Amino acid sequence: MSVGFWRHWQAYQALRHVAAEFDIAVNPDAAPDVTQTVAAAWTGYRSFHVERKVVEDTAAQVCSFYLVPEDGKPLSPFLPGQFLTFALDAPSATGGVQPVIRCYSLSDAPQTNSYRISVKRAPAPVGNQVPPGISSNYFHDHVEVGSQLQVRAPAGHFYIDRSDAPVVLIGGGIGITPMLSMLNWCLTEQPAREVWLFYGVRNRAELVMQAQLQARAAQYPGFHLHFCLSDPQAGDLGEHQSGPVHYHHSRVDVALLRRLLPLKPYHYYICGPTPMLQSLVPALEDWGVPDGRIHFEAFGPASIPRKNSASATRATSQRDDKGDAVMVTFAKSGKQETWEPGMGSLLDFAEARGIVVSSGCRAGGCGSCQTSIRAGEVAYTQAPDFDPEPGTCLLCVCTPKTAVTLEV
Repeated sequence: MSVGFWRHWQAYQALRHVAAEFDIAVNPDAAPDVTQTVAAAWTGYRSFHVERKVVEDTAAQVCSFYLVPEDGKPLSPFLPGQFLTFALDAPSATGGVQPVIRCYSLSDAPQTNSYRISVKRAPAPVGNQVPPGISSNYFHDHVEVGSQLQVRAPAGHFYIDRSDAPVVLIGGGIGITPMLSMLNWCLTEQPAREVWLFYGVRNRAELVMQAQLQARAAQYPGFHLHFCLSDPQAGDLGEHQSGPVHYHHSRVDVALLRRLLPLKPYHYYICGPTPMLQSLVPALEDWGVPDGRIHFEAFGPASIPRKNSASATRATSQRDDKGDAVMVTFAKSGKQETWEPGMGSLLDFAEARGIVVSSGCRAGGCGSCQTSIRAGEVAYTQAPDFDPEPGTCLLCVCTPKTAVTLEV
């Protein structure tokens, strides 16, 4: 038994004692989180075709795509919460096509013959010159039933554990997609597990798969469904105020969680826009939720402050021997900036200084941000799923270990 496994096993046993105190059943055969590893089902890209395309919301801004492998071979299981990486040939503004790599969360429980992703169209922001989202609009406007797509195997470090400890799933906007995968897996594999889903959008027109979620809440007594509407329209709050489905004129915040959740050692899984996580994660810590029970993934550039996290400790330990400051030189951009612990990954650091870097998953899975290291060393905050080439690094999951010069 490895040292790492032993430490996780001790933490798991501690959770069992807490669960016993609150009279919560814990599966004695369930392994701790660290044992949940699934080898990549294939290397490189594999051809899939779209079997179905389904609009999932009243606003018609989210479409689900059901993907079937061209070779007809069964699909290996993935960990609920993981994502797929796509190599797309999207239309360019000048005509022709442009290669784009993007990652989208799987939005259903593992199936043997198909995958499902759910993509929200990203329009051009009002009042500035930023173009609409290239990949999301490509999916909505050009990907149809029968279209072929090139797909890398499921990857990612954000996924639900297999114990039967009670769980709180929180999705903001299109951040609901990995929550759907986790939820559907739980209801299929662990139907007696206590699951709370808090789903935050502006109004009911933006809710994805609303009818399906309501039907499942009615079917499974342990599933508690709460829709949180920050800007409800007329009639949005007039129904379903009792029974298995609840609507709130509220954002998802700790005040709501404290009011509704019983006193139990929940694990929290959160996915949403950066401002939501920047508010919610520290608030959960202030409430007293242990760091090891808060799991999150942000879409878009994100730097989430942690008070007691292991990652924060690692970042502090990886500083330059001469002090906290580490000099980072961006060769092509001609910029030299000082990185300090707490400033996030090198990708976050570069973007905050106006340096454009190609990126996709922001989790070490797709290789889009692979960058050559001209001098110095970096340290990874987590083991990447994508294997970078020698002399390069994945900016999204590393920090500078010494003064470093990067190609970008």
